[in-house]
Amino acid sequence: MATRRTPSGPRRGARPGNLPGNNRPGSRGTERARTTAPAAPRPRFTNRMAVLVVVLAVLVVSYASSMRAYLQQRSHIADLRSQIAGSQRDITALEREKRRWKDDAFVEAQARERFGWVLPGETSYQVIDRDGKPLQRSDELTDPDSVARPVPESWWGKVYGTAEAADHPKKAPTPTSKITSPTVPTPTSTP
Repeated sequence: MATRRTPSGPRRGARPGNLPGNNRPGSRGTERARTTAPAAPRPRFTNRMAVLVVVLAVLVVSYASSMRAYLQQRSHIADLRSQIAGSQRDITALEREKRRWKDDAFVEAQARERFGWVLPGETSYQVIDRDGKPLQRSDELTDPDSVARPVPESWWGKVYGTAEAADHPKKAPTPTSKITSPTVPTPTSTP
């Protein structure tokens, strides 16, 4: 079915620029009017992009310097904590030494070792080597806190030990049938 055209109005679906009698002088169907000029490519780097890059660079530089300062402070804090831990170890060792000096046995041992003192009624001996020089002592008193405490055997270990002893009893020594006297060497005379 063909649509009917009325001279008075536009046809159905027609655009206002294509109405009859609304033709511009340059668009009447010439070759030049039909070809469209290609759109100029948009530049990839615009002024807005340049401003954004500058702002990001300033932010990176400011945060990098802040991060460097933060990391330096963290390393300084770690160094100070290690110094504090070392000082606390030294304080603990000195307090232990102070407690040892309150012990009368330790003081007596130090007086004997350092000054060679003896109590009244004791005789002092000094061991010398082949050259006549006194031998140096290598033993020291141990710290009472460092002495290992004996761990008692558990009750189930004792029970297991008795079961093992019952399973494998020790053999009794066989009695000797003849008692002999020990031989004494006789002195020999030399002329």
